[in-house]
Amino acid sequence: MNISFVSYEVDPFAKVGGLADVAGTLPKYIKKYTDQLNIIMPFHKVAEKNIKSKGYLLEKVAENLYPFSHSFKYSFSVFKSFLPDTDIPVYLIKNEELFSTDDVYEYPHKEHQTTYFSDAVISFIKNYLPETNLLHLNDWQTALIPVYLKTNYRDDDVLSKIATVFTIHNLGYQGIFPPDILSIAGLPGYLYNIDALEFFGQINFLKGGILFSDIINTVSKTYAEEIQTEEYGYKLDGVLKVRNNDLYGIINGVDYEKINPETDKNIPYNFSKENLENKYKNKLSLQKELGLPENKNIPVISFIGRIVEQKGIDLIADILDYLTLLDVQVIILGTGEERFEKQLKEFQNKYNNRLSINIRFDIKLAQLIYAGSDMFLMPSRYEPCGLGQMYSMRYGTIPIVRYTGGLADTVKEFNCEKNIGNGFGFYNYHSSDLLVAILKALNIYYRKPECWKNVVLNAMNSNFSWDKSAEEYIHLYKRALAKKV
Repeated sequence: MNISFVSYEVDPFAKVGGLADVAGTLPKYIKKYTDQLNIIMPFHKVAEKNIKSKGYLLEKVAENLYPFSHSFKYSFSVFKSFLPDTDIPVYLIKNEELFSTDDVYEYPHKEHQTTYFSDAVISFIKNYLPETNLLHLNDWQTALIPVYLKTNYRDDDVLSKIATVFTIHNLGYQGIFPPDILSIAGLPGYLYNIDALEFFGQINFLKGGILFSDIINTVSKTYAEEIQTEEYGYKLDGVLKVRNNDLYGIINGVDYEKINPETDKNIPYNFSKENLENKYKNKLSLQKELGLPENKNIPVISFIGRIVEQKGIDLIADILDYLTLLDVQVIILGTGEERFEKQLKEFQNKYNNRLSINIRFDIKLAQLIYAGSDMFLMPSRYEPCGLGQMYSMRYGTIPIVRYTGGLADTVKEFNCEKNIGNGFGFYNYHSSDLLVAILKALNIYYRKPECWKNVVLNAMNSNFSWDKSAEEYIHLYKRALAKKV
């Protein structure tokens, strides 16, 4: 297999969310099974800054290339680097007009940027990577690539042989734009119909990826089932049902070389299952760092993530007044919707010695929170996969989740008597149900310390490495390739 993995963000070159983590890690594990694997991404300004600051190798491999179909006749160049500590090439497509903003997703006309990038990827592959026989595409920004391949390039002797696997990381983001984008992108007008890209009078890029890719997958088995329902389908449930036979769910993994309490340089005290005392030294360091009373016996309950309703921040806000009456400390780290940020800051003023609200992005503090907390909240309204619950378990911090999507696939309710399970959770999206789940965890923390130690060890023994997921992706690749025979 000769694979090109296409993503709008790839850690450590450009990172906004979990997609970057996946794109920067999964290829390392897939490479073991392939003849050749490349990564292709835009040359964002932030990628250029990161490459320079970290001293990564960078060379220009192509210039004065043009997309084949797109109406924007800007040329592009291609630079090559490598995924750190690997021999996996990372090709960065550069155009000064379209990749001109500091933020990865800040460009005002995303439909112009993403369609240009999609056609440029195809042009680059045709000219420089003609041995490619499979494209692994990610999210709506790349969703038109299979549309181009099966319309404009269906008779091309190189491009017509390429199979596609399309991964939906979050169905809530679809790329919906006015119909004139078809002519701008150089795609045929007949795609503006309900059986193709038309979507309530607009063009839906994600719908194109679902209908035109050979294989579709999303990032957990439960989420693959949920998105075929009206509640979670964002009006694409009918389209997904049509492609049901080609729709799969593969849970994301964790890079255990990076996410490792025994070697993590961002925490003051490394620890392991055999040395949990150092975990509680991290708790004291965390409390000191955030100005909370230093007491290793007080349970620390944390949240790291986007301050948005999807992540259940409204449920957390509903119960903060009650939580602060208990003998606990609550830590929140993240940024998001202004209304929630403002509400949380008001709570901070009321409960200064029990609550730490940190409205910012801070990787080092995040690692200390994972290591120093006792419990980790993820009460998501929906969660395609989630990484935070897997990170927290790696550090012996017990997740309290809503059982949806990947959270249902990775967190199993702890039973003290049987010593099974690695966390706590609830099903109905109600703040009272979240509170009950927290109280269940606190009851064991305070009253059954041996059981608490067991759930910590169960969490740390949970295995979410990328190895198994990579094998599942290889099976999908083979299925996609079989469709081209």
